[in-house]
Amino acid sequence: MTLTDRILMGPGPCNPYPEAVQALGRPMLGHLDPEFISLLDETNERLRIVFQTKNALTFPVSGTGSAGMEAAIVNFVGPGDTVVVAVNGVFGGRMVDVVQRTGATAVAVDHEWGQPVDVKRMLAAHNGPTMFAMVHAETSTGVESDVAAMGAVKGDALLLVDCVTSLGGVDLRVDEWGVDIAYSGTQKCLGVAPGLAPLTVSNRAIARIKSTPQSWYLDLNMIASYVTGSGARAYHHTAPISMIMSLHAGLGAVLDEGLEQVRERHQSVGDAMKDAMVDLGFELFAAEGHRLAPLSSISIPDGRLGSLDEATVRSRLLADHGIEIGGGLGPVAGKVWRIGTMGHSARHRNVTLLHAALSEILG
Repeated sequence: MTLTDRILMGPGPCNPYPEAVQALGRPMLGHLDPEFISLLDETNERLRIVFQTKNALTFPVSGTGSAGMEAAIVNFVGPGDTVVVAVNGVFGGRMVDVVQRTGATAVAVDHEWGQPVDVKRMLAAHNGPTMFAMVHAETSTGVESDVAAMGAVKGDALLLVDCVTSLGGVDLRVDEWGVDIAYSGTQKCLGVAPGLAPLTVSNRAIARIKSTPQSWYLDLNMIASYVTGSGARAYHHTAPISMIMSLHAGLGAVLDEGLEQVRERHQSVGDAMKDAMVDLGFELFAAEGHRLAPLSSISIPDGRLGSLDEATVRSRLLADHGIEIGGGLGPVAGKVWRIGTMGHSARHRNVTLLHAALSEILG
């Protein structure tokens, strides 16, 4: 089957770094092979650098970002627990769903779409929750929220943060900001294919892991004996060898460029994308001062597309120019585009290409 080489500028996945693609073809090793264990350990150390943490329990969960979300919840809460969840887009809502499935009580703090998390409202929602949960970079709205402000006032509660669209592309300081549990995905700013969910857990949170979590596959008690053990590793499940090799290489590309330089590139390209879309007569959806660099949410004014609808424009971009951008979700479906400039896709040349392609389509 012939596949087209796309320019991926949607909300994810992005185009992976060439180093990450090449690593997928490295020789296969067993998941208990000493060479692979060394590579896994080095991958985990690279993740610590990107997460800005010293947490020993830092590793890639075998599954996409949603597996990271589930691991970050089911290991820590269950019946009798209360979790206050900020919902300012789709992914906060998904956390509510997972919390409820554990038997814990989810207190959803709903926000207007396009607005950041309100820490005061989070605190007022419950006087002693087990956990506060929030999304750092809400993929459905292009909004960045202040994690440090939540960490400063969390009290005895654990702080869980979704970093799927921020890790590697936005300033993130897990230890400094008081984050207890954070998860991400490989297919965004890390510039790797989908398939793994980087996770980091503080010692404070490790002490609160359930003795028998709801999920066997995601049970951190058992997985920790494999990913953080010394000497012989306790087999739990077969690690996705090639994906971890690819993540190791993708993280290497990020660290070779320099973490701060990568963030600056994401910011520069994200700013240029927003300017280009405004130049074409579109508007910015996310609240000013809280707009994500790696993902731009673009409002479509009435009449701007002429006789075309937004889905048709996106289809023509894909068919005629090989460029993918994303549509809106939930209440902003059909009204907002989500344009990603993440990982290897975060290049000024892609901004120029998209601007030109849209200019041609819209006349």
